[in-house]
Amino acid sequence: GAEEPSMEAEAQELPLGCGGEGGSPAAGRSPEGEGRRGPLQASVSNGGDAESGKELVELKVIWNKNKYDVKFCLDSTGAELKQKIHSLTGLPPAMQKVMFKGLLPEDKTLREIKVTNGAKIMVVGSTINDVLAVNTPKEAAQQEVKAEENKKEPLCRQKQHRKVLDKGKPDDVMPSVKGVQERLPTVPLSGMYNKSGGKVRLTFKLEQDQLWIGTKERTEKLPMGSIKNVVSEPIEGHEDYHMMAFQLGPTEASYYWVYWVPTQYVDAIKDTVLGKWQYF
Repeated sequence: GAEEPSMEAEAQELPLGCGGEGGSPAAGRSPEGEGRRGPLQASVSNGGDAESGKELVELKVIWNKNKYDVKFCLDSTGAELKQKIHSLTGLPPAMQKVMFKGLLPEDKTLREIKVTNGAKIMVVGSTINDVLAVNTPKEAAQQEVKAEENKKEPLCRQKQHRKVLDKGKPDDVMPSVKGVQERLPTVPLSGMYNKSGGKVRLTFKLEQDQLWIGTKERTEKLPMGSIKNVVSEPIEGHEDYHMMAFQLGPTEASYYWVYWVPTQYVDAIKDTVLGKWQYF
């Protein structure tokens, strides 16, 4: 005659990511009521799980200025941790970039990548609603800029750009691979000029959602969301390199120009800056 437990109560009793059940969105939630919370925490220690023999590790998950203290199974994979993050944040796994000493591999366990107690797990990504809210005005601005460009002569023939391009390739220009698209390298993109003819490098800080533009004098740290559009065009006579601009404001005066960008990284730069990398 006892009342059957509700679906919510059953979900709350699932273990914290061990034994393949960590991917459930309900996994790891604290049961309601102080009476049940005590026994659940008491069964977890830094050494292991007394009931199931599964070893747990304490993590600090940081996303969008929010911090979550999580106890998770050391023998669970990165993919299972993404499911746990989904249950905490509502951020779908496909839109997460999880960082621990680089991009967290989905097919390896936390033990294999040497995650220890107190480790900080950085999560970058936006919910679907956030992406729609940010990308809609960016796409409109992109279309306006493209329409304006079609009315003009090629960028590389314009006087303001010729004075830089006529200097030729920088001595330390990065090798280009024509007809190939590659991911951004783990090192900064260097060996390029800015509109003043000075050397410039680009560093993509995904864990901070920032683009760092560095010169000899200083480094500008730009939030990705502040970049309204990215314009690029192959350099005539050197089609394996592009000239590229980051639109930081409503007018052309706000464009930050970079010259001699290797063609294989152009699409990756655009996808990263405009937020499309979040879908991969």
